[in-house]
Amino acid sequence: MQTLRATQSYKQANAILRDPLLAVALLVMVLFVVIAVLLPLFAMIGESISERGLPQFITFLSSSVYQQILFNTLILGVIVGVVGTAVGFLFAFVQVKLRVPFKPLIHFIALIPIVSPPFAVATSAIVLFGRNGTISRGVFGVRYDIYGLDGLTLVMVLSFFTIAYINLRGMMEALDPALDEAATNLGANKWRVFRTVTLPMLLPGLLSSFLLLFVEAIADLGNPLVMGGNFEVLASRIYITIIGLYQTTDAAVLSVILLIPSLIVFLIQRYWISRVSVVSVTGKPSGTPQTIDHPLVRWPVYGLCLFICLIIVLMYGMIIHGAFVQVPGVRWDVTTRNFEFIINGIGSQAMRDTTLLSMIATPLAGIIGMVIAYLVVRKKFPGRFALDFGTMMGIAVPGTIIGIGYILAFNTPIMIGDWVLIPKLTGGQGLFGGALAIVLVYVVRSAPAALRSGSAALSQIDPSIEEASISLGADNARTFRKITLPLIRPAFLAGLIYAFARSMTTISAIIFITTPQTKIMTQQILNEVENGRYGNAFAYCVILIVIVSVAIGILYTLVGARTGAERRFEGSL
Repeated sequence: MQTLRATQSYKQANAILRDPLLAVALLVMVLFVVIAVLLPLFAMIGESISERGLPQFITFLSSSVYQQILFNTLILGVIVGVVGTAVGFLFAFVQVKLRVPFKPLIHFIALIPIVSPPFAVATSAIVLFGRNGTISRGVFGVRYDIYGLDGLTLVMVLSFFTIAYINLRGMMEALDPALDEAATNLGANKWRVFRTVTLPMLLPGLLSSFLLLFVEAIADLGNPLVMGGNFEVLASRIYITIIGLYQTTDAAVLSVILLIPSLIVFLIQRYWISRVSVVSVTGKPSGTPQTIDHPLVRWPVYGLCLFICLIIVLMYGMIIHGAFVQVPGVRWDVTTRNFEFIINGIGSQAMRDTTLLSMIATPLAGIIGMVIAYLVVRKKFPGRFALDFGTMMGIAVPGTIIGIGYILAFNTPIMIGDWVLIPKLTGGQGLFGGALAIVLVYVVRSAPAALRSGSAALSQIDPSIEEASISLGADNARTFRKITLPLIRPAFLAGLIYAFARSMTTISAIIFITTPQTKIMTQQILNEVENGRYGNAFAYCVILIVIVSVAIGILYTLVGARTGAERRFEGSL
């Protein structure tokens, strides 16, 4: 048996090597994962198992304080993952399955949270619902303590559910309507069709969304810093350990502890999806998409969606309004001084640097994610699970730890004799003043989302479509470009949108590797929030939202529009 498996592995690897372009793509992806993801991670792990680090595992795990912090982290991740995925599914269901008005407006509102830094929502929530909140105190006369698990759950769900919405909506639109029609013709009602046909087909997307939201929640730094209060999580403890105590080894030990639940969730998701077949795209879709018309289902679901939209509008309305007043929550005099402070100060450089670096990282993250998804899902070669696993480490590892890992790994050049294998990437004297390290971190943090959405989309497409193309003489590259990529266009678009928005709004992963030569907007926003200058922070957020919204519109125009090649392909089926 082992000899047979070894022979099959050799044949599979040999088949890839016979295609030069495919072999080069695989080599480049492996080098990317090893250098950009694993090397910093191994540097951090090496620090954690050093002579001083090993005893700290026992100290932390036996401490009741750290046990509570670990429990807080896990419960927050599970709640945000479940609730955020449910909210994303609700919005996708309304968009695809219900015949209701104002769908474009709902879609626009659902995209708003992804275009701003997460702690912007937290700041808005404090102004509106905090102890002296405009609504909680001013309207209801209640000194509500929003700091803690309930407040973090609210702001994280509103900040991250868009990831699940974009992913699930693309998958719902890709479902073949003939499946619903066949079930209906066999006597199944709408509820049974949804439960036994639609929901199982969406299982990869649901699990992928939960995975992304879970790791986003447990690794998030901005929200716990702004409104965590006494509810401390591992990410904020790691940040304090580094910034306040300068204990890199202790932070490395805590990061390894934080890494374990992320890996467990990832392995469960992989195991579950591997046991379920969800192919639904086998050629040109047939049939008419079915919508839910029953008033007892349609209007309550629609009403719940509108209620969440109202909360989102309220939060971001506060951000926009707060950008034009003297002191949000205290003095409501209209002013443009906040914007003048940003534009005439270092804010102009921060806007320029952040946008440029994000524009460089976005196509790289989208292409890398799609190529790795194609290699992992469609090609059989030894180590494909390791390639998938290594790429996902970019989002499973807390952002602060990735930043520290880059400092440990790339603060000095990596040499082989007199040859510079990898130049110094971080620090003021690093390559391009540290900008290259920031781009790499952006790509590392964004590529897993493109990988997961691409894998979920590919799992719905019958491989026989690509096999037919290859049998007709097309090579793997042409098949991927002409056949596969048009079919997974929604997933590719989702990956690009996520990559740009994530790059523009991230803070935890780059907070330690920014330099005086490179200014990042999210870091400037956090500085303003920590100093209580909410008006300046809101003005930064408004500018950032405008930049990301314009970029998303451009991406929809360039990628979301159906190309002539795609229409010709579908017409030929």
